[in-house]
Amino acid sequence: MASIKDIAKACGVSVATVSKALNGHSDISQATKEKVRQAADKLGYMPNSAARALKTNRTYNLGVLFVDDAQSGLTHEFFAAVLDSFKRHAEGRGYDITFINHNIGHGHSSYLEHCRYRGVDGVIAACVQFDDPEVVELAYSNLPLVTVDHVFNNRAAVLSDNMEGIRRLVDELAALGHERIAFIHGEKHSAVTQKRLVGFYRACEAHGITVPDEYVIHGSYHDVSGCADATRRLLALPKRPTAILFSDDFSAIGGIQAIREEGLLIPRDISVVGYDGSLISQVMSPQLSTYHQDTEALGREAAALLIDEVEAPRTALPEQRLIAGSFLQGQSIGPPPKT
Repeated sequence: MASIKDIAKACGVSVATVSKALNGHSDISQATKEKVRQAADKLGYMPNSAARALKTNRTYNLGVLFVDDAQSGLTHEFFAAVLDSFKRHAEGRGYDITFINHNIGHGHSSYLEHCRYRGVDGVIAACVQFDDPEVVELAYSNLPLVTVDHVFNNRAAVLSDNMEGIRRLVDELAALGHERIAFIHGEKHSAVTQKRLVGFYRACEAHGITVPDEYVIHGSYHDVSGCADATRRLLALPKRPTAILFSDDFSAIGGIQAIREEGLLIPRDISVVGYDGSLISQVMSPQLSTYHQDTEALGREAAALLIDEVEAPRTALPEQRLIAGSFLQGQSIGPPPKT
């Protein structure tokens, strides 16, 4: 394996210059940095992680806190896509990834204790109960932290624009003439749900649409059977809705099945829209109209915020970056049926 001395010899520069170039020092020209990095790649140079940690006081290891109550794990398409983007962009800047849990050997540890045991430089938290005392402890520690779709005071976060997403879906339905729009939402304790609910009511109000209480039903994210049950409740109403907005694309599968069991056709008899813009929404029949969350941007921005806080703590700001998505037109919406 090549050493720094080998790179210095190949480039005709000093060992100190090679070291500075590989570590991105500002007193080395961009041309020299590129020359050194190309030589390092060609010679197969690999930095010694232990030595680098001693020199920089960093481990170049980032923690991922991902706790999924639905037990779908990394098959949860939205979070899997966000974390995959985060991983790729973090690795692109020289960082490894460690999942944070409660286990150190055979004993139980808090999330913060596990972070310290693993020596991570910072943590991204996604799909967790943010009011969990152990998550709160982590948020108020001195460890760099970025959250996904939740804001802690004075902490960095990446946020999907949930209010705008719901507004866009309601706008599409209202433009087709729908006035009886129902919403099966996720868990109420979630900041995501709270924003989507506000967005839903505001969008309906803007279109002059009155929303009966029975049209808004509590559900759970990523819950096919629960969404099917909620859909049956809506279909059993004396004046059923002409359109249903589901909490996510995966849950919509259950709702669509319940609609079909009633002998109704989509979108002739009832329109449906999802949320996430996952792959499954684009391959189901009919193709689901939905709001696509930009998981690539969410992961990329989370990595950038966290690494900036790790590498430049004095100048990094705990920003909240709002990430816009886009509407995906499918075949699951149409004008309301004539009554």
